[in-house]
Amino acid sequence: MTDASTRRDDRTDRTTPRIGVCYFPEHWPRDRWATDVQQMAEAGIEVVRMGEFSWGRLEPSRGEFDFEWLDTAVELLGEAGIDVVLCTPTATPPKWLVDEHPEILQEESDGTVRDFGSRRHYCFNSAVYREETTRIVERLAARYADSPHVVGWQTDNEYGCHRTIRCYCADCAAAFRDWCHERYDDIETLNETWGNTFWSQQYGSFAAIDPPRHTAAEHHPSRLLDYGRFASDSAVAYNEHQAALLREANDDWFVTHNFMGNFPTLDAFDVRESLEFATWDSYPTGFAQDRSLGPQTADRLRAGDPDQVSLNHDLYRGPRGFWVMEQQPGDINWPPYAPQPGEGAMRLWAHQAVAHGAEAVCYFRWRRCRQGQEQYHAGLRRHDGSPDRGYHDAQQAAGEFAELELTGVDAPVALCFSYDDLWALSEQPHSPDFDYWWLAGAFYRALRGRGVQVDVVDPTADLGEYAAVVAPTLHLVDETLADRLTEYVADGGQLLVGPRSGYKLPGNRLQPALAPGPLTDLVGGHVDQHESLPASLETKLSYRGERYEYEIWGEWLVPDEARVTGEHETGTAAGKPALLEHAVGEGDVAYCGVQPGDDLADAVVTDLLDRAEVDRTDRLPPTVRVARRGDLTWVLNFGGDPVEAEVPADAEWVVGSETVPGYGVGVTDAPLSTVTLCET
Repeated sequence: MTDASTRRDDRTDRTTPRIGVCYFPEHWPRDRWATDVQQMAEAGIEVVRMGEFSWGRLEPSRGEFDFEWLDTAVELLGEAGIDVVLCTPTATPPKWLVDEHPEILQEESDGTVRDFGSRRHYCFNSAVYREETTRIVERLAARYADSPHVVGWQTDNEYGCHRTIRCYCADCAAAFRDWCHERYDDIETLNETWGNTFWSQQYGSFAAIDPPRHTAAEHHPSRLLDYGRFASDSAVAYNEHQAALLREANDDWFVTHNFMGNFPTLDAFDVRESLEFATWDSYPTGFAQDRSLGPQTADRLRAGDPDQVSLNHDLYRGPRGFWVMEQQPGDINWPPYAPQPGEGAMRLWAHQAVAHGAEAVCYFRWRRCRQGQEQYHAGLRRHDGSPDRGYHDAQQAAGEFAELELTGVDAPVALCFSYDDLWALSEQPHSPDFDYWWLAGAFYRALRGRGVQVDVVDPTADLGEYAAVVAPTLHLVDETLADRLTEYVADGGQLLVGPRSGYKLPGNRLQPALAPGPLTDLVGGHVDQHESLPASLETKLSYRGERYEYEIWGEWLVPDEARVTGEHETGTAAGKPALLEHAVGEGDVAYCGVQPGDDLADAVVTDLLDRAEVDRTDRLPPTVRVARRGDLTWVLNFGGDPVEAEVPADAEWVVGSETVPGYGVGVTDAPLSTVTLCET
């Protein structure tokens, strides 16, 4: 297999999506395993993930390995024609290792040690743990290098879960000093880039730098940003090390990792560089409670926020698609409440993932566990072995997927997503209500509300292939990025830029010029004032003659060369420009100086799509989404009531029919723009 960075774009290759499951044979009697495998095969399951938390079972004490149980499980699955994805078990260092080397444990910013008793308690920068990782991964990789049943590996499990990307131990302190030295070369450059004359925070040498541990007031924002970058880089390097060890044993294996939804502290773009493709773990009814992009509703508690889930599908989708490595199978244990999903929702989620480019959807887990912290987490089968609700949904989805041959997703629009901007704005949100994900979600929801497929990309990515680009915010900007965006627009691209753009330099200091700083010539105007606004203040504006609401953030703009398309109507800002539009070369850039409400976001996004001549639907109901992959169109109903989908007379329904039931799916060969929806 070639290096992951040289992989080709497979959007035109046809594949058949698969259903899989996560299995823990070590939790169950051996005489049950053959029955489990038989029932998996009967359900149409084609891939099984195993072993992510099994270090203590594989190596009960130092140097004493027990692979026989895993050998048996792999062989049983392989004989049934089921592919096996194994995991490196490094998320759960066993007790004997912690007792031997307590220095591998993480420390919180106040010095509290994250002790043994759960998972993810090791430090990425521990040299001792790096050695132990090498030892167990090499041993596992050698054991299964010649197995015809093992097709790939998942590294570790959910890097950063339980807030574990950022550690503040002595190993991290030493590594952070080295990271700063490599980045800035001399201490004067670091002091200048951060702006350390403020509050006498200058450093005399790199040796004087510590992690931002607990202190009296807030830490310097530039120091916090760089520590976030460093911590993410540490996880990236740890993953690269594991991936290299696995490929050295068998370069035909794929290597992946399972990310999490709306995860804030790990740069997934950087991690993905060492993977063949990314996977992520999707739990829609849990996400609806703690990371939804909109208000909590009854339908979202039963089927999730469709745009929040799809945003993550599109974030993790790369040139070779993606997998959902853990798909919610029923009720789950970790959110505040655990409502049962709507009837058919587990099938709906699998189709949603495939419509957005997934090549496999693996449910977590096969069977509800009778021990440990996840006893209240459903599986496809109950703890007594009988089928649960998700089993039947998975079985139906598997049968439907078997009839499909799909190409990849060809998205005409890119949405720019920057982890640096996320980290910087999280440290200085300037409002208790401001949230980077919500801002990105406002524009993303408008795109998906018109049925448009979206690639979520870093702002530095090549944008030339996209008809339109949406940048919800470009907070940290330098001249290089401004030049790239200007070139994109001048060559005929259509660009929409959101608020808080160009405020700061990449080092997290304010620009020397007024916002949007280096983007001023491109936007054709600048920001005179900004304000963060509570819900108690009226926030309305006019845009192209229509009245709309916005929220949280507003800017008073001054047009230089740009044309004013929207003005504030309320508050101190009344009469001030709020939205601009500027022709640059063969293209146009629109600047939206507020965080838009749903209707305003739809208006500015629809204008962008029309200028770019991007195919779209009429505005969809908030519980219905349409997605195009290859030559098929999915109609996905996240509401409890049925909807009617009208298509041309010569169109066929591949799955379902024109009446899409509540929490149901229809798949048709009708072009996207010809699908018309109405509630029944």
